[in-house]
Amino acid sequence: MSLKKLFKKIKEYNQLTNFMEIARRYFAVNSFDGILTILGVLVGNFTAGVKDSQIIISTGIATSIAMGISGISGTYFSEQAERKKKLKHLEKHTLSKLTSTKLGRSQKIANTLVALTNGLAPFITGVLLIFPFLFVSDINAAYIISFAASLLYLVGLGAFLGHLSEENVLIYSAKMFVTGLVCFALLFILRIR
Repeated sequence: MSLKKLFKKIKEYNQLTNFMEIARRYFAVNSFDGILTILGVLVGNFTAGVKDSQIIISTGIATSIAMGISGISGTYFSEQAERKKKLKHLEKHTLSKLTSTKLGRSQKIANTLVALTNGLAPFITGVLLIFPFLFVSDINAAYIISFAASLLYLVGLGAFLGHLSEENVLIYSAKMFVTGLVCFALLFILRIR
């Protein structure tokens, strides 16, 4: 199947299921979760005095993988249950089996794509925040780069949401930035106590 046909089919399936809207929501929510979760891992390592990049990389990647698997499987099963329920409801009203129809196939594709979006978003954002520890030899510089990158990613996510809602992009970006700063500050304050 050519790329053009694939995109046409995805567009057609989206018209039947509206999965793109759901996937966008999951992408935003779980990117946010991925960033803040790995920020928590990084601040925890930093305040515990971890100076070994391998430990930070291992914990960061393990956490990212766990978030990815959780996102994909949890979403897949919950979306599957919801979509099967809707399909069965339609089958009762139409007195016909719909699983092998275009609508039935579109529900399966939608379920899979939404689940992949949900799981890949926190995995990718989490792994991106670990990158500095792979390439920067000075551990303190790697921490600073990762902390700054987490705030930068939140600003970018805010811009995405502002654009999506057709609201002020700067206000959304500022809200996400402040949320990141609050999280960062709370993690350090809780460490002191």
